[in-house]
Amino acid sequence: MVSTVNKTQLYSSRIDLAENTRLEVTEILNQTLAATLDLKTQTKQAHWNVKGMDFYQLHELFDEMATELEEYTDMVAERVTALAGTAMGTARIATENSILPEYPLDAVGGVEHVTALADRYGAYAKHLRDAIDTTDELGDADTADLYTEISRTIDKRLWFLEAHLIK
Repeated sequence: MVSTVNKTQLYSSRIDLAENTRLEVTEILNQTLAATLDLKTQTKQAHWNVKGMDFYQLHELFDEMATELEEYTDMVAERVTALAGTAMGTARIATENSILPEYPLDAVGGVEHVTALADRYGAYAKHLRDAIDTTDELGDADTADLYTEISRTIDKRLWFLEAHLIK
């Protein structure tokens, strides 16, 4: 079934950003929403399925990371609606629009899960930095600031993941 909501539909608003700016920014935000939802579920996949000597440590880390991502989905979706757009946040929409590759379902050990998540966090971090630049160039400093806030934490989490991979 296909969504009947037009991704570019805006509602009436008194916000002082031009409609074309809001349209472009909400499209970027909805792309981020899809990727954030996808990354959250992939992080939960790792949380549920990690095995090995570092099980407990990684199980807890992955759960903490997924909880952060849940907060970011809400922040991004609410920014879309603050710009008078429609947040496109169903699981089906996320699957169709995520920038991330599918999670390797055969991952078992901690290193496999950490590597898979590091790859995805790296791609997501790049998306965020690109969105900071684009939304800033479009004149939406508030959305650029939102992306900057998320980016700082994602970079920190990527550092945490990569620290597990140093030999």
